[in-house]
Amino acid sequence: MITYEDHRLRALAEDGRWHELLVAYRQGRAAAALEAGEETAAALTAPLGHLIAYAAPPELAVRLFDGDGGEGAFAGVADHDAGPLWEVLATRHSWLRLAPLLGPAPVRRLVAHTRVLLGEDLSYGAEPDPEGVPLRLEPWEAAGWEDAARVREYLPGGGARSALLTLPASREGLGEVELPAARAVGRPGGPRVNRALVELSALAPWAEVVCVRGQAPLAAASLADGRRVVGGYLPFALAYPALVRAAAVGRAQGCAHGRLGLWRALATMAGAEGPEPGEVNALVDRMRCFTWHEPAAGLHHLHVALEDPASGVAWAVSGSQEL
Repeated sequence: MITYEDHRLRALAEDGRWHELLVAYRQGRAAAALEAGEETAAALTAPLGHLIAYAAPPELAVRLFDGDGGEGAFAGVADHDAGPLWEVLATRHSWLRLAPLLGPAPVRRLVAHTRVLLGEDLSYGAEPDPEGVPLRLEPWEAAGWEDAARVREYLPGGGARSALLTLPASREGLGEVELPAARAVGRPGGPRVNRALVELSALAPWAEVVCVRGQAPLAAASLADGRRVVGGYLPFALAYPALVRAAAVGRAQGCAHGRLGLWRALATMAGAEGPEPGEVNALVDRMRCFTWHEPAAGLHHLHVALEDPASGVAWAVSGSQEL
């Protein structure tokens, strides 16, 4: 049901009265936060926040995240409608336009990495990433997908279009594979392995994650539904898009979360102290990736095993969701 208030706000937007809309957003969010808490306030004001982030001039849209409106009156990194409000903003303007305007560091970082995913090279002129994640795409990051598919496509009135998370996307190029017996799996321990498991679990909290000592099919055997599967090897560059999208299956997170989380996971797999590009690139060069099809895969699904031949360790991630 469209209310009188909805009509009023849309009329203000059509007239370009963005300052009044920002005031309405801040007042509504602050009042709701006081009465019902932050989570409810974020949900109630998200549609208006989306409208401002999408269509307002950047000088005003960035003020959604500024604390100068008072307690409870500003959006944080978790505020979302069809997607995070900061991601909506990042899809609408270049880093050149946004960099002088954005204040809060967490929002600023996520916007920067969204722009990197969209193809901008921020390695010159932008402040370094605090963890060392590069501010431009490595060749293997760019190879597997088109620019337009890397982040949700947001719509002016609300909602978004996004590519489905599907790995494997089809049976093409795959064949019947007999997986090793799961009972033969030996699970390694140690701080590096455990940290990598934590990072991969955070990347896809709706999926199962395991680590084994052995090759990728052995890791897949721990999670696959049956020993005989339709599967095969693929370059890591073709698995990368699905791994980035894994973090953004829900609406609260964006693809920048996926990129940052995957760099952390790869660095840990490589035994590096942090996301050092040289160490991660070397791992990607030697990585062996195995994917397999599950008959009951949901609308969003991810079935992949990542093997590091140098360490003799493999990780598998497997799960699906109907959204």
